[in-house]
Amino acid sequence: MNGAPRPAALPRLGWLTAFAVAMGWLEGVVVVYIRAILGLAHSETIPPAAEVMRRFAERPWLLPTEQTREAATLVMLVAVAWLAAPTRPARFGAFLIAFGLWDLAYYVALYAMLRWPPTLATMDLLFLLPPHPWWYQPVWVPVAISCLMVGAGLVLFGGRSPGPPASKAQEASAN
Repeated sequence: MNGAPRPAALPRLGWLTAFAVAMGWLEGVVVVYIRAILGLAHSETIPPAAEVMRRFAERPWLLPTEQTREAATLVMLVAVAWLAAPTRPARFGAFLIAFGLWDLAYYVALYAMLRWPPTLATMDLLFLLPPHPWWYQPVWVPVAISCLMVGAGLVLFGGRSPGPPASKAQEASAN
């Protein structure tokens, strides 16, 4: 059971998961709308980052709007993580779990609504905060990172290390 959340944390983990998955789905819905505005709704690929930014430039209100949505998303993930756990390491774990599940749910939502991405090798523009060509990556990159985040987050959220079980005195001093 090392690395697994303590039984008392399981209800919070359930609500954290529900929030992250619902938020990921909502993010997918918003991106479907943005893709439609940019003329990419049902395309199998995302054009190179420079082309996407050109399309944003044609609608000068859209990029700052999208950037504030991305910033708000990060604030919501931090806020729910803060509420989900009592200690800094557990809160950071909750943040990693929420971020990872949110991102995975986002890709599931896009696939369910648009059948996009057709493969994990499909290129995606990951973030617009700040706009940078480095954010243009194949989908497998954020999916792999998200899986690692969830795994690491579960260890931190549960308050247990992947090593041998801690003594009761060590657990008490950690809290």
